[in-house]
Amino acid sequence: LPPDDGATLLAAVTPLLQDADLTFVNLEGPLCDGGTTRKCRPDSEVCYAFRTPTRYGRHLQAAGVDLASTANNHAGDFGQTCREQTEATLDALGIAWSGPPGTIGTATAGPFRVALVAFHTSRSSNYVNDHAQAAELVAAAQATHDLVVVSFHGGAEGSGALHVPDEMELFHEEERGHLRAFARAVVAAGADVVIGHGPHVPRGMEIVDGHLVAYSLGNFATYGRFNLSGHLGTSLVLEVVLDDAGRLVQGRILPVRQRGRGVPEPDEEGRAIALVRSLSQEDFPTTAPVIAADGSFVPRP
Repeated sequence: LPPDDGATLLAAVTPLLQDADLTFVNLEGPLCDGGTTRKCRPDSEVCYAFRTPTRYGRHLQAAGVDLASTANNHAGDFGQTCREQTEATLDALGIAWSGPPGTIGTATAGPFRVALVAFHTSRSSNYVNDHAQAAELVAAAQATHDLVVVSFHGGAEGSGALHVPDEMELFHEEERGHLRAFARAVVAAGADVVIGHGPHVPRGMEIVDGHLVAYSLGNFATYGRFNLSGHLGTSLVLEVVLDDAGRLVQGRILPVRQRGRGVPEPDEEGRAIALVRSLSQEDFPTTAPVIAADGSFVPRP
C-alpha cells in the first residue's frame, strides 16, 4: 500500500481534478476488504489481480471524482462479492458508476442530469463489441438525461499500441474492439463525449459530428508493480468544455507524469501534449481537433 494509507497519492493532481463541474475516472479494480481471487493459477509466475481497500474510496471523493467506470478487465478480480462491495462503496460516497450490463450512472452538474455509460470487451460489462446494443443503451440514457458520457476500456496494450487502427483490434487473441466504429455508433445514438482507456498509453483524439472522442488517456495512478517507462508513464487530465447540446467548445490537455512507484504529478515538460497532438494528426488528419503547443484545443474550423 502507498505511504500515508493513500491519503497523499493524488495530492499533486487533486487541483486539476477538482477544477471541473464533473470529474470522471476509470476505476481499475474493486474497492473491497475481502474476497478471494480465482484469476491467478497457483503456478502463475506473472498474474495481476487488483484489490483496493474500501477506505481508499474516500480519496477519490476528496479528489473531486463524480463518475467512475467499473467496466474493465480487473473489476471482477475478486469475484461478485467484491463487485457489489465496490458499487455499495461508490454509492455511499456519492460517486455515480457504470459497468455491468445495462447499468447507467447518473450525476448532476448544475441544472444538468449527466449519464455515464461504460463499456468493456467482456460481456460481464456493457459490451463494446456489440455496437447495436451499445447504441440502444446510449439512446436510452440520452432520453432521460441532458448529457451522456460514454467510456470504453478497449484496444491493444503497451508501448506499441499508440495508434488507433480502423479495424478490430486483437490482443492475446481477444477482440479488443473496433473502436473507431464503436465511437461513431454511440455518438450517433446520443453520446456527447467518448473517453477511452485500457492501452496503458495515450492515444489520439478526434471530433465526430461535433463531439469529442479521446481514444485513451493512458495510465494515471498505478501505484505498485507497473512498468512506467517511456510513454507508459505519460498521462494527462483531459479538460473538456461542452455547450448545452454536448458539442465540444474547447478543451485542454493537462500533462501528467507518474514518478517513483506510480504517483501522479503535473508534468512540466508537457510530454502528453506533444504525444497526443502528434497521434491525433497522424491517425485523424481530417477530424482531429486543433491542438496548440500549450495543450489547449478547439474544433477544426
